[in-house]
Amino acid sequence: MKSSLRLHAAVLCWLTALSVFAADSRADFLKTLDRPRVALAAQVNELPATNGLTQFYFSLASDAKERVTGLLLKAAESTGRRPVVIALHGTGGSKNNMLALGRKLADKGFIAVAMDGRYHGDRIKSGKGTAEYNDAIVRAWRNPGEHPFYYDTVWDVMRLVDYLETRDDVDPNRIGLIGISKGGIETYLAAAADPRIAAAVSCIGAQSFRWGLENNAWQTRVNTIENAFTNVVKEAGVESPDAAFARKFYDRVVPGIYSQFDGPAILPLIAPRPLLVINGDTDANTPLPGVQECVEAAQKAYRAAKAEDHFAVRIQEKTGHQVKPESERAAIEWFVRWLKP
Repeated sequence: MKSSLRLHAAVLCWLTALSVFAADSRADFLKTLDRPRVALAAQVNELPATNGLTQFYFSLASDAKERVTGLLLKAAESTGRRPVVIALHGTGGSKNNMLALGRKLADKGFIAVAMDGRYHGDRIKSGKGTAEYNDAIVRAWRNPGEHPFYYDTVWDVMRLVDYLETRDDVDPNRIGLIGISKGGIETYLAAAADPRIAAAVSCIGAQSFRWGLENNAWQTRVNTIENAFTNVVKEAGVESPDAAFARKFYDRVVPGIYSQFDGPAILPLIAPRPLLVINGDTDANTPLPGVQECVEAAQKAYRAAKAEDHFAVRIQEKTGHQVKPESERAAIEWFVRWLKP
């Protein structure tokens, strides 16, 4: 009983801390992301239509050095302004990994957009793999400023929304965002930062980095960028990295990720806009107790906004780090429900 009371008290203390974070988290996160805005200079090329879908390859300037690349799909007979769903891939993937989902969304009447994350896909010389992504993370450790681990892709999403708002076939009030794994983290961060995202689905991404650090469950998340972390550990001369060193790593590469920009602090900022969270109950990348902290914090925010039905959670039973077909269908139906194609 005493241990249960201590746990309850700890949760209450953390939720109280979250209320303090919430006041400034969005503004501080936007400051972390901010950089000089440049003209979009969008380039769009139409590709051959397939299975009744019109396809476009596009690129646009995200900042002075980077261009976002992606594919846009829509039904050939589509007319007027349509709702959009942007899809974000996981570590080592590319826009191509999201095309199957994009086609299903386009078949439902959405404009589907799949983009390459920072240091992925057409945005790297090799066109595949994680070598350049890991190299960029090591550079960020050496010289903090660039944020290739999650944050820079969030900025890219915001610039993509800037571009979508210029299109005469897009309804700017019906822009949705879905991401898987790395993309799931970027989804809730971007949705919290940018209120133009009208509905979101975070797949196998929602988590508490703080919980992982405090409960010796941080290793699996760091292993998604194993080469970068291993090189940083060697440069630092550390023989056995522990949670304290992982904190130092996060502080330089993704500052705030286990405090004011952690899942339990950030998810509430999406309220009252529709948010669906999909996770696996045995996913080591997103330990369930940390997911539950995210859920509790979000539920509190949605209740306060009198929008409980705008938030839903789908915990996949006996499931690790994957999105099952029935969960993908639930995600599509979430967008159908709220963005009304």
